[in-house]
Amino acid sequence: MTDAGNVRIDAGLLDRSIVLVGLMGAGKTSVGRRLARELGLPFLDADEEIEAAAGCSISDFFELHGEAEFRAGERRVIERLLTGPVCVLATGGGAFMDPATREAIRRHGISVWLRADLDVLVKRVGRRNNRPLLQGGDQRRILQDLMTTRYPVYGQADVIVDSCDGPHDDVVRDAVVRLSAFLAAAPDAGAPAAP
Repeated sequence: MTDAGNVRIDAGLLDRSIVLVGLMGAGKTSVGRRLARELGLPFLDADEEIEAAAGCSISDFFELHGEAEFRAGERRVIERLLTGPVCVLATGGGAFMDPATREAIRRHGISVWLRADLDVLVKRVGRRNNRPLLQGGDQRRILQDLMTTRYPVYGQADVIVDSCDGPHDDVVRDAVVRLSAFLAAAPDAGAPAAP
């Protein structure tokens, strides 16, 4: 059980994983680790699981096989993770864009969009140089284009949490509050959806 301020979630009652979606730099991994610790759940990073399954980095996979093959592998890995033990799962930025992956998340998880504004994203992605979609281009413009395309789809998530340029613990507290409200509004939300 977690207590974020005066809001509680009994993770033992969750029958579905919490799935974090959003653009690169939104904080899915760092917020996800803290949220998992707060809820007493395991944390999994879909990108790490994909790299383990592929035996190479995501950048290398993109270069060798292309984005379409990567998305197919990503879909298989996420579906496998979602049918396993309940966890907090961070997904790659493009995962929720794939209709089949989005449907698997709807059936087996509770989606949480970590929404961040452009300045926050640019600042965060500038710290690492391993993002295939940002190679060889103006990062701000690429991110703006991705926001235009992806934000309407991310908006279909069950819960929306703003990931601001502040302590990740603040984002985690907000996520717990919003998840609690979502679960209270839909008492069977923790149960798997009908096929």
